[in-house]
Amino acid sequence: MLSPTIERGTEWLSKGGVRPTRQRVALASLLVGDGKNRHVTAESLFAAVQDIGEQVSLATVYNTLRAFCDAGLMQEVTVDGARSYFDTNTHDHPHFYWEDEGRLTDAPADELEIARLPRPPEGAEISSVNVVIKLRRT
Repeated sequence: MLSPTIERGTEWLSKGGVRPTRQRVALASLLVGDGKNRHVTAESLFAAVQDIGEQVSLATVYNTLRAFCDAGLMQEVTVDGARSYFDTNTHDHPHFYWEDEGRLTDAPADELEIARLPRPPEGAEISSVNVVIKLRRT
């Protein structure tokens, strides 16, 4: 019998049509095994998988996160054009980026109001809008 954590991870992979290899199941279980949404970097997920004794390279973690995003299981949130976070909550919602901690959290979506977006250039359409609100402690 599978543990509930591994079972949740395996079901999550199945939902995205992702083949459940040992390494993918280990990463998926860390991401969604407790039923909560997560914001991770490849490096933080790599450290977490090392902590449970699973042999996974950092390159595999990066590739697997990309595969999870491609399957619609996660979304990538880029901060400052260089730092990527991966979010298991795929619904449109804003984020807070805590600059002093390098941490990404969900911001209350019901408090965000966007009255108008600029018209896209000819031959283009808006595919999504990402809102990252940077915070600095006072």
